[in-house]
Amino acid sequence: MRFMTAEPFRIKMVEKIKKTTKAERQEWLKEARYNVFQIKAENVYIDCITDSGTSAMSNEQWAALMLGDESYAGSKSFYKLQQSVQDLFGMPYVQPTHQGRAADFMMAKIYAKPGKYAIGNMHFDTFRGNAEVLGALVVDHLIDEGKDTASPPHPFKGNIDLKKMDKLIEEKGPENISVVMMTVTCNNNGGQPVSMQNIREASLLAKKHRIPFVIDAARMSENAYFIKKREDGYQNKSIKEITREMFSYCETAIMSSKKDGLVNIGGLFITRNAEVLKHAQQLAIVHEGYITYGGLAGRDLEALAVGLQEGADEQYLEYRINQVKYLGDRLREKGIPIIEPTGGHGVYVDGRRFFPHIPQHEFPSQRLVVALYEEAGVRAVELGACAFGSKDPTTGKDIFPEVEVMRIAISRRVYTNNHLDVIVSALGEIYEQREKYRGMKLVYEGPITSLRHFTAGFELLPAEE
Repeated sequence: MRFMTAEPFRIKMVEKIKKTTKAERQEWLKEARYNVFQIKAENVYIDCITDSGTSAMSNEQWAALMLGDESYAGSKSFYKLQQSVQDLFGMPYVQPTHQGRAADFMMAKIYAKPGKYAIGNMHFDTFRGNAEVLGALVVDHLIDEGKDTASPPHPFKGNIDLKKMDKLIEEKGPENISVVMMTVTCNNNGGQPVSMQNIREASLLAKKHRIPFVIDAARMSENAYFIKKREDGYQNKSIKEITREMFSYCETAIMSSKKDGLVNIGGLFITRNAEVLKHAQQLAIVHEGYITYGGLAGRDLEALAVGLQEGADEQYLEYRINQVKYLGDRLREKGIPIIEPTGGHGVYVDGRRFFPHIPQHEFPSQRLVVALYEEAGVRAVELGACAFGSKDPTTGKDIFPEVEVMRIAISRRVYTNNHLDVIVSALGEIYEQREKYRGMKLVYEGPITSLRHFTAGFELLPAEE
């Protein structure tokens, strides 16, 4: 007999959230210049702006906090974390950081060279920003299926296009490629996974040309779960066996531990290269603190050591991936255009197909973000013309990304399916009335284009007469 299953945990503490009125939300949006990053969290009913640092910690993690060793150097909490990381990654050297973007900074300083190319499937914005500030040329070579939000379901839409990667290396010369980075799962196009075969072949291609191959591992356990479920030969392997193989192909990995580490703060720089470790440690001492705490308290190191193991638990991952799928399935039932299949950490709504009458230069996905908050108090994020747009350095003309989406990121172990049903209902009503919405105008952007979405300001375009 087959029984239904529920969440693999019990809820022992709750946090009150408040409901607000539409009139209040409209006023807060005006004050924030229609950028939901500027909205106070207390005025958000269901917060899906990110899955980073928003997880609910377990009783085991809270217990571990009490064991934190706050020694400046040689903390026993560091060695617990080191052992946990080595167990999952199979790599010897560990440098903690205060969060993922600090590890991004280290990766960029060590591997991204001025005037040379950094190739990836789709680089995450914080590595891209750090690399571009250093003068690197950052290139995305995602497979075509991963760039087309309307394409049929493909099991590994996060894969890098090996032919395009090889062509760029041949055209520019291996000496002009400083690094190849694989992001697992691929955040920018729906949390789509990368196959083991693709990781292996990309690594071999880089190694052939003596180019360092590295991994952004923020959602590594979710990626491992997809490999187990979708890739031949891995069905009988454990999540840890899969993660260890994944990282056997890279020299260095970085991780925002605020995702699959199930903690609210923390990052990791992990490598098998002793010389790279020395460089990372020097950067840590300058920017993060001593090497055995890396900008974190001992209690944070303890919680992360436990969270990494919990994040690799297959029962937890089954619940996690299927909760995201639940939201995607319900939205598809409403006819709402999303990237399919749903990925690991959220559902991505296609802004151009949702608002076909709003051109990309009028930010259709940002308009959807604003509408969702205005109507339901739900906060999502735009990953489209603002977040990933750029400008031609010669002409100054806007260059728009191929993927134009609104991401609904689902916090880990935080919301129930009832919360997700609220999102479905709100988006369904907006979709039924989609023709009444008009686009937006960008009125402020910061100096680093690849990071402008965090502080950008917008205006609503007036309705047509």
